[in-house]
Formats: sequence, C-alpha cells, structure tokens
Amino acid sequence: MSHISIRNLTVSYDGQNALKNVSVDIPDGQITAIIGPSGCGKTTLLRCCNRLIDLTDGARVEGAVLIDGANILDPSVDVISLRKKMGFLAQRPYPLPMSIYENIAYGPRIHGLKDRHQLDRIVERCLQATSLWGEVKDRLRAPAAKLSVGQQQRLCLARALAVEPEVLLGDEPTSALDPLSAQQVERRLVELKGEYTIVLVTHILRQARRLADYVVFLYLGELVEHGPAAEVFQNPRETRTKAYLGGEVS
Repeated sequence: MSHISIRNLTVSYDGQNALKNVSVDIPDGQITAIIGPSGCGKTTLLRCCNRLIDLTDGARVEGAVLIDGANILDPSVDVISLRKKMGFLAQRPYPLPMSIYENIAYGPRIHGLKDRHQLDRIVERCLQATSLWGEVKDRLRAPAAKLSVGQQQRLCLARALAVEPEVLLGDEPTSALDPLSAQQVERRLVELKGEYTIVLVTHILRQARRLADYVVFLYLGELVEHGPAAEVFQNPRETRTKAYLGGEVS
C-alpha cells in the first residue's frame, strides 16, 4: 500500500469546485510532481495531505486521503501528529523569529525532546542533510532571518526533517529563489528521495522533467492523467496533457 492514497477527493470553496472526484496513489520513495495550469487545484490537493486545507475559510472537503491506510480527513485525527509525519515546504521560506539552531530544535522540543546533546546532533544532522552546516556552523545562535532567502528555504527544509517525517510536501518550494539557490534545493530533494516520499507542486515544466519520477496532471480540478514521468512526458495518453506539455494551455 502507498503511503498516500487519495480516493474520490472533492474540494469546493464557497460552492465552487477546486477538485472533482480525484483518486490517485502516490508512489513511495519517489518524487511525484503535481503539474497543471494555474488554478487547476494543485495546491489544494497538496494542502489536503496535511490538513492545511482546514485553515481555508469556506472550504468543504469530501472523499478520503489515506495515509498508511487511515483517512486523515476524519475529524478524530490528531492534526499535530499528522503534520509531524508530513513535512511541508511553502513557496516562500518562513523561518521562525529565533536563531538558526532554535529553528531546527523547535520541532523536536515541542514533541518532548529535552536532551541538549540529542538536540545538538539533530541540528547538525539536518543542517548537513541540507548542505547548510558548512555555511552556518559558526553562527548557530545568529537570527535565522539574517540568512539569504535561499539559505532560509534550506533551513526550512532542515526544520521539516528535524521531526523525522515520512513524507515531504513542497508547494512550489523554489519559486521565490534565484536560479542557484533553486538548484541547491532541487539537489537536496533528489538526494532525499528514497528516504522520504516527496510530493511537489510545480508550475515549471522543466523542473518537473528534471526531478519527477511520477507525474500527476490536473486540469480545471480534474485528474486528467498520472503515471511514471517518462511515460507522461514522452508519450502522454490524453489530448489535454499533450496540449499542456506542448505549451498550448498555460
């Protein structure tokens, strides 16, 4: 069974459908790219996977998002525990208003870890995993806000890794970055797949071609096509997919 199985998912905002009866399994240990034109439901789908959709006024959700076989849309689900399992990277980095060290230690602390030596190890491990350790190891007590935007996004990735998630969700995580910083984040994600199931929303087809092992194509809230990236990009089955990949729909 896949970590993430989406079944008959329909989402509406104030009566207007954003997703219509979407069903798809997300492969484990791979990078899945959710692609499609603006307003097609990409971010809505992603936000359902960690219940961030709950924060949207007027949103109504039907269907199921199964994580390890359990429907996370059930009202009885512990959302804090869910979000520990589902790491999230937003479009823009949002470092906490504290030091570099405390940004990473924050998650383990709120989940009950108090041992300083263990926290030190987690901070170093996560900064190493995101190639930040060499850049910041001598200023861990400096405010995270003083990092460059690209460094801040890698810090946010390190912060997500610190609570040992099973899945990483990214909502256009390089869209606010310069090309070099975006390349660094992409490289880290490729290195992390296998350890984590990674799901990315991207509006950049070149990025999807570079990174994706699996592709989910949405159009006007409908799931049009999904499959291994090589098949979808090289031999799409659906006319709407061909049109989008050919630049006829943006």
